Amino acid sequence: MKHLSLQRLSDLIKQRRNEKNITQEQLCEKTGINRNMIGRIERMTYVPTIPQLEKLADVLSFDIEELFVDHNKPGVYTAFRGGHMTLEERRGTEHLMNMMVAAKQQIMLRKALHHEA
Repeated sequence: MKHLSLQRLSDLIKQRRNEKNITQEQLCEKTGINRNMIGRIERMTYVPTIPQLEKLADVLSFDIEELFVDHNKPGVYTAFRGGHMTLEERRGTEHLMNMMVAAKQQIMLRKALHHEA
């Protein structure tokens, strides 16, 4: 399974902004994303929405797929904890996983729609 890497997102946005000589304020103007949110993305304290990711990718010329990393590392804590999780914790974990899968599917669908246009 893959997940969005906030570290990659942060590094990529900073790198592309520097390469294009764009300030956070200028990126704000080009994307419509609040400058404070851009700062929070760069500090890894905010997860952008799919439309925000798409705007950033368009303006800074990167592929959203670059931001996803494999999550196939052994989950020792998760495996250890799994047998002792409460029903509420299990439901929360299931809900989070479903949200991640839905977000990934939305990105892939939007990509496919953009390629057809």
